[in-house]
Amino acid sequence: MSEAIQIIPPTDIQGDIAPIDTGRARAYAEASKATNTTRAYASDFRDFAEWCARNEVSPLPANFGTVAAFLAYSADRGLKASTVSRKASAIRFAHRAKGFPSPTESAEVEVTLRGIRRHLGTAAKQKAPAIATNIAVMLSRAPNNAHGKRDRALIALGFAGAFRRSELVALNVADLTFTDEGVDVMVRRSKTDQEGEGFVKSIPAGNAIKPVLLLREWIESAGIESGHVFRRVRRGGAVGAESLTPQSVALIVKRYAEVSGLDPAAFAGHSLRAGFVTSAAEAGADINRIMDQSGHRDPRTVRTYIRRANRYRDHAGSAFL
Repeated sequence: MSEAIQIIPPTDIQGDIAPIDTGRARAYAEASKATNTTRAYASDFRDFAEWCARNEVSPLPANFGTVAAFLAYSADRGLKASTVSRKASAIRFAHRAKGFPSPTESAEVEVTLRGIRRHLGTAAKQKAPAIATNIAVMLSRAPNNAHGKRDRALIALGFAGAFRRSELVALNVADLTFTDEGVDVMVRRSKTDQEGEGFVKSIPAGNAIKPVLLLREWIESAGIESGHVFRRVRRGGAVGAESLTPQSVALIVKRYAEVSGLDPAAFAGHSLRAGFVTSAAEAGADINRIMDQSGHRDPRTVRTYIRRANRYRDHAGSAFL
């Protein structure tokens, strides 16, 4: 006869188990979202909580009627459909984090969001791509001082690697491996790589933009041996230790667009990335090779740039228009 299974009372085993640390679990849960997303969610939920306080209703837990009314209020304030949708995501995230059912999953909230998207439209307003010819002019406008050398390296590398702003400002000297043919850049974390597996972007030396030469010139002239690659430069040309911010990248691109005779309002940090993809498409590069460099996961996004770049080439009406 088999022995009976012995059930050990919980009181007999509690002393052998470490106290449960719910704080650490909460910290890891918060880390599941990118820093920018977490910051946006916190701001969005604060907006929701303040609206609830003014209307004397509960923000957490909230009922679906409260959330639907808040989203309608947000849309009436002139916010974009994507921003309203993000606010709904923030409310969902806050409820799940506290163990409450999410009111955003109700039919009333879903119908409200669908109506907002239809009413406001969901087309994103894209910044203009800084194509290769634009980049060449921008580089020629940079002064030959610390600010100019940093900006030349930033613009040239950002374009050549189709980098996101966040990827550029996160680069450290240890992430760069110079070779006879160019430089290999390790991107340790990206928008499409939130778990930090990392991937390498290879940048050729080039004959026109010369991103590797400009990068070397900046690092050597600034005396940077470790730490952040792209740093703040103080008045007088002193190079600090702190990194530029993603917003700094956007402002630098806008400034050089303006001095190059372009509309600064049409350009931003994303223009470097969009410019590489557009220039590569115009040159007939294979979509897979473009994605290798840009790090795009969805080919549909890249095809949008390719269609724009080739919109007059092999046009259906070329033979008779």
